[in-house]
Amino acid sequence: MEKEDAVIILGAGDYPRHEVPQRLLRSADRVVCCDGAAEEYIRREGKLPWRIVGDGDSLGEEFKERYREIVRCFSEQENNDQTKATLYLMEHGVKEIVYLGATGRREDHTIGNVSLLVDYMNRGLRVKMYTDKGVFVPARDRFTDEMLPEEVKNSQTISIFSFGAENLRSSGLQYPLHDLNSWWQGTLNRITDKHFTIEAKGCFLLYLPYKA
Repeated sequence: MEKEDAVIILGAGDYPRHEVPQRLLRSADRVVCCDGAAEEYIRREGKLPWRIVGDGDSLGEEFKERYREIVRCFSEQENNDQTKATLYLMEHGVKEIVYLGATGRREDHTIGNVSLLVDYMNRGLRVKMYTDKGVFVPARDRFTDEMLPEEVKNSQTISIFSFGAENLRSSGLQYPLHDLNSWWQGTLNRITDKHFTIEAKGCFLLYLPYKA
């Protein structure tokens, strides 16, 4: 069976400027816009997203009426728009999601959106988040260089953020890993070998910048 392409969720943060997220956005078969991202996507790309999902608070009534066939509003406030879009896709059988436009503007939204990647992974999804600087990838128990997205396979820098992971250890990195008590402790490590491995009991989040 042919592998289904990932669905893009475009957030209302900074609109993608780097060539990597721009290429992903423009080549995607299905793009889901989180509320306020829809107007900018339509204006910039000159086409409609597959769906517009959120609580609808940043969409005007005229806009919602014009695009009513693709707008899906959920008024509950237990989840942010990124998660509402994610849950909507899960209900439609989507297993792989790429997040764009999820960072920038408000720092609290950025931290929240990035941290949710671990939650989505634990729900059984394959997820990645591309920014204008690099890629966030959640992992559980074991991660190797073979699991890296193509866009950062040549990156020489890696940051690791623990989400309660224990017995963290690594090979192929400049600074050996240990259990991390604070997010800063795993930042700015370097990949020194062609192949590297990170192992732990639990969840962690990786960030790799695009190679300049």
